[in-house]
Amino acid sequence: MKLQVTQENLNKALGTVARVANTRGTLPVLANVLIKTVNNRLSIAATNLDIAITHYIGAKVSDEGAITVPARLMQDFVSSLPGGVIDLDLDEYKLHIATDQYQSVINGVSAEEFPVMPAIENGKSWIVSGAVLKRSLQQVVMAASSDEARPVLTGVLLHTFEGKLYLAATDSYRLAEKELNENTEQINLLVPGSAMQDLLRILGDYEGDVEVTSDEQQILFRVGDVELVARLIEGKYPDYRKLIPQSFEVTANLKRADLLNVTKVSSLFARESAGSITINVDEEAQNVSIRSVASQLGENTATANAKVTGTGTITLNSRYLLDALHALSGDDVTFSFNGKLEPTVIRDPASEDYTHIIMPLKS
Repeated sequence: MKLQVTQENLNKALGTVARVANTRGTLPVLANVLIKTVNNRLSIAATNLDIAITHYIGAKVSDEGAITVPARLMQDFVSSLPGGVIDLDLDEYKLHIATDQYQSVINGVSAEEFPVMPAIENGKSWIVSGAVLKRSLQQVVMAASSDEARPVLTGVLLHTFEGKLYLAATDSYRLAEKELNENTEQINLLVPGSAMQDLLRILGDYEGDVEVTSDEQQILFRVGDVELVARLIEGKYPDYRKLIPQSFEVTANLKRADLLNVTKVSSLFARESAGSITINVDEEAQNVSIRSVASQLGENTATANAKVTGTGTITLNSRYLLDALHALSGDDVTFSFNGKLEPTVIRDPASEDYTHIIMPLKS
């Protein structure tokens, strides 16, 4: 293998893939990145056996070839080099890296030892806007569980319902659902939350369309010059739609910034009570007040004006409420619930395509 590539392109590609390389795995080669020439381009790939990311970059290829090298060293080294052209030259298992001022050799491992994710054959394919997918993931992915004891809840559900494509995630304490677009193809895929976090990072400021292909075992996202493949999670996702109430006894409509501010202030006093805040919605006073108590430090009550129907009190986790309010983008928010043990539903009144539910704490 012999080629020339720019430091900027190589650095960007290593930054995209290296985070997936697993230094704690049982296979030492998983801590490496695969550097390989493909059709006069250079592909940089890493995998942890559940997720694989490949970034293709332009290169001036003189000789074809492939090698794997330690991901961390390669990334740190290339990011330290000045901008300009880098020469890569493979001599058996030694990768020679040269610029005007630097000559280095990194010892590699045969590319044949690198595990390759099986190709998706006869899969379904569809297109989704990169900007829409990014915004949707930002609104949903935080609700996925990180508890490996219930693997199904660590995933993000990508599925069709009544002809529309939805993303949904829940950790059983909260639920986020976002409508993506119209989609006639029947889809029901459970994608690891960690893969969706990586996808969110890859989408960055990408403006184009994302091509999605899936079969029974895997899903592939093609974002420009980057491909992410993930193994799907097996198991049946809970029927979360049963959780979403259709009518409410108590509803408050108020400025999102106002609710955000009073929640933030209240959360400061809720740290020692695991984030517990008590929200009182008062129809007569037409306001929402939040009370939090820190037995050692003091207590706080903060109030915001609102258009209120019904009166009631509910206790929530302040961090979950802040996450929900940050996920919304409109100026207003509706905050609705039935009894103090029933789920709270948070929506943007101007947009019906996003629903966020928080389960109450026992007060």
